[in-house]
Amino acid sequence: MFDPVIAPSGTLLGLLQRGRGDGTLHALTAPRADALAALNHCVLHDPRHDWQVENRSLYYARLYVDLHGELDQIEAHLFDAEDVLDTDESRTGLALAVLGHLASYGRRDALEVLRRYAATGTSWAWALDELALRDEDAGLRALAAPVLARFGTDAEGEAELAAAVRDAFEPRPWRLWADDPRESISTRVRAAQETGCFDRWQRQMRPSGPRPGWSVQAVFEWAQQGIDRGAVLHVPAARCLTAVAGPEDRPEILEAARSGGDGARCTALRYLADSNDPDTLDLVEGAVTDGTTAVVEAAVDAFERMRSIAAVDRARGWVHRPDPLGAAAGRMLACLGGTRDSDLVLGALREAVRGEGPDAQTLWTLVDGAGRLGIVCAAPVLRHIYRETASSHLRGRAARALAATDPSFAAGFAVECLWDCEETTREVAARHAETGDARVVDQLRRLAADPAEEAEVQTAVRSRIGPDSTRRMNGG
Repeated sequence: MFDPVIAPSGTLLGLLQRGRGDGTLHALTAPRADALAALNHCVLHDPRHDWQVENRSLYYARLYVDLHGELDQIEAHLFDAEDVLDTDESRTGLALAVLGHLASYGRRDALEVLRRYAATGTSWAWALDELALRDEDAGLRALAAPVLARFGTDAEGEAELAAAVRDAFEPRPWRLWADDPRESISTRVRAAQETGCFDRWQRQMRPSGPRPGWSVQAVFEWAQQGIDRGAVLHVPAARCLTAVAGPEDRPEILEAARSGGDGARCTALRYLADSNDPDTLDLVEGAVTDGTTAVVEAAVDAFERMRSIAAVDRARGWVHRPDPLGAAAGRMLACLGGTRDSDLVLGALREAVRGEGPDAQTLWTLVDGAGRLGIVCAAPVLRHIYRETASSHLRGRAARALAATDPSFAAGFAVECLWDCEETTREVAARHAETGDARVVDQLRRLAADPAEEAEVQTAVRSRIGPDSTRRMNGG
C-alpha cells in the first residue's frame, strides 16, 4: 500500500483524514454535499499511515450518522472489479469497519451490504468478523453455504478451511455453523475445528531456534544465518546468550561487540546492554561510528533499553550529536531525565520537528517527555505537532502533553478532542475540557450514552457529569 496523500490541515478533507475533532465540527457546518464528498474520500482512500493501529472507523461512522449519509459509494467501492485484482485488506478494511459500526447504530442498509460482501467479496473474513459482533443468528446461518463454497472439498481446500477457522478473529459464526442442522455444513466445520486445534498444538510443541545446550559461538552463527536470509534474529539470540553464556565467555562477547560480523555484533551489543555491562556504552559509541546500518540500528536500540544512571549521564553528552545516537540520547532524556534536562529535551523536540517534520517517529517519545517534565516552553511546538501530524496517535500524545504544559488547553484543543478519532484522546478531553461551552456538555452526554464508546472514555465522562458534578456542568 502506498503512503496516503494527506491534504493540508486547514482544509475539511485534511481535518477528516487526520481524524481531528475539528473535522467533525467543520463537516457539520459545511454544505452537506461537500462534507459527504470529503467523508467518502476518506473511507474509500484510507488516510492512515498505519491502518492496523490508528482508529478511524467509529469516527467516520458517527459522521455518517450525523450527516444521514448514503452508502452507495461505499457499496460501489466494495463490489468494484478491483476487489478481485487487489486483495490487500487495506483497500476494503476501513469501509467494512465503518459499515460494522453503522450496523450497530441500527443502519439496516449497512448490515445488508456487509452480508452481501461476506458472501461474495474478497475480504469476506473481515466482513464476517464485523457481522459476528452485530448480526443475528439467522443472518449468520444464511452465510454458511456461500462461505464454505469458497473452499474446495479436496485435501488442499479442507486445509485452507481449517486455517480459516483457526485464524478467525471472531469464532461465533463457525460455532453456529458447527451446530447447523445441515449435515454437509456442520460436518465440514467440526472437522475443520478439530484440525485447527491440532495444528495449534503442533506449533506449540515444535521446538525451534537455539537451546541452552548451545555455545556462545553457535548463537552468534544462528544470528548471522538470520541476517543472511533477511531475518532479524539478534534480539532472540541475545536472550539465548543469557542462558548460554557464563562469566568466562565475557571476553568473547566483548570482542564480538567490538569487531564481529553483523549477526554477532548486534547480538553481543543487545546482550551487554541488557546485562548492564560497564563496557556497553563505549561499545555502542564505537558501533555507531564504524558499524553497518544494521549494527548502528541495533546499537541505538540497545542503548535506549538501558536504564542506568551512567547511560543517562552519557545521553547528556551525546544529545547534541547529529546522528541516530544523538536522537536516541534525546529520547532517553525524555524518558528518564530530570528537570535539569528540560532544555535538552526541548532542543531535541524542536530539532526533530525542524529536521524531519511533524510526523517523525522520534517525536512520539519526545512529546511524551515534554509532558512528563512539564516543559511549558514546549507548548508552541506541541500545538504545531497537534495541528499538522497525520498520525492520530501522535496527536493524542501531543494532547496529553499539552494538558500538562499549556494553560489554554482546557478551553482550546481539549474541546475539539471530544470528537477525536482516538479513544485515548477523547478520554483526555473528557477529563480536561472546559464545560462552559454548551457543545462540550452535549458531547459529554452523548459519549456517556453511546454503547459504542470505550469504557475508559465513559468513566472519564461520568467523572465530569456525575451527581457530584452537576453544579460544575451548569457553570457553577
